[in-house]
Amino acid sequence: MKVRVLSLVYFIICGVAAAQTAQFPIVKGFGGIYEIPEATERPDPDGEYKIIIDLVSASDDPKQINRMVDNIARMINLHGIAGVSNENISVKVAIHGGAVFTILNDAYYEKLYGVKNPNLPVFKALKDSGVDLYVCGQSLIARGMKPTDVSDEAELALSMLTTLTKYVPQGYMLLRF
Repeated sequence: MKVRVLSLVYFIICGVAAAQTAQFPIVKGFGGIYEIPEATERPDPDGEYKIIIDLVSASDDPKQINRMVDNIARMINLHGIAGVSNENISVKVAIHGGAVFTILNDAYYEKLYGVKNPNLPVFKALKDSGVDLYVCGQSLIARGMKPTDVSDEAELALSMLTTLTKYVPQGYMLLRF
């Protein structure tokens, strides 16, 4: 009897653990999310989503991936797990303020922090999934940086402000990370 109960408990625990494996439906390798089959509030799988993210948050620890950069991948993957196709989600990221440090190339980042930029693989995965990345030129100049200090994954924008005023009127939903 004891063995049966222990076996049952073991299989329940293993089943729950297996159901909680992180998934990466659109952005591969980053922004792991979990399916919640019981959730009744979900994105419309047939909807079209246009999102612009105002990425301003600096990293808590420059030797780790900025949680807000990973959160962009999570947001996209959450739509994907709900059945939204990659073709139906358009995401643009306006990087400025303290977040400009997250998009620096490895050489400049290593000069500042002594390590390669841990955010670049996330930005590459975002770019590979169709995300457009724009770094604010005004934020760079304010911090004594040059466009050549930035990763090739991002395009240089005149400013975050003009990037937002360009895309919000085009129907992009504004999120701030």
